[in-house]
Amino acid sequence: MDYTFAGLPLHVLLVHAVVVLTPLLGLLLVVIAAWPAARRVLWLPAVIGAALLLPLGLVTIEAGKWLEARVPPAPLIEVHTAQGEDIVPWLVALLVLAVLVGAWALVERSALRRGAAAGAGAERTPSRGIRIAVGSVLTVAALAVAAGSTWTLVQIAEAGSRAVWEGSFSDEPLDG
Repeated sequence: MDYTFAGLPLHVLLVHAVVVLTPLLGLLLVVIAAWPAARRVLWLPAVIGAALLLPLGLVTIEAGKWLEARVPPAPLIEVHTAQGEDIVPWLVALLVLAVLVGAWALVERSALRRGAAAGAGAERTPSRGIRIAVGSVLTVAALAVAAGSTWTLVQIAEAGSRAVWEGSFSDEPLDG
């Protein structure tokens, strides 16, 4: 398969989307896990975003392998390539967490509707203690996955930027 777009290696283009979207999705998951009102509105965009980010990350990795085979061997590129797949478990974790938060949002919505239909109000909804406990667990999980995925991504991106830029620019302007 050809991993180019408009004459450029696709990896160079896609990596920017992964670098921006991964921490943003992690932050969104923290917000919707901790804030029920946001969860009711934003759970679906979070699930869709996570479902799109995983294949985007996988294509970015494959495009990186394609590119690696087309550049001269270098230790810095090998380091970057060796780290590239480290993001995959984190992208899976973001998707799983988004699905869990979305499922909890649907449970809350369903319970509220049943309670309103029965006229029972809070009697048909999860107890306050359960809501706090589930929200707390989801929030801690979101913080851990957001931090882990972002840290892993920073390590991979830093290795990639070193592979591209280290030793290829001057500290002083070249024009005089």
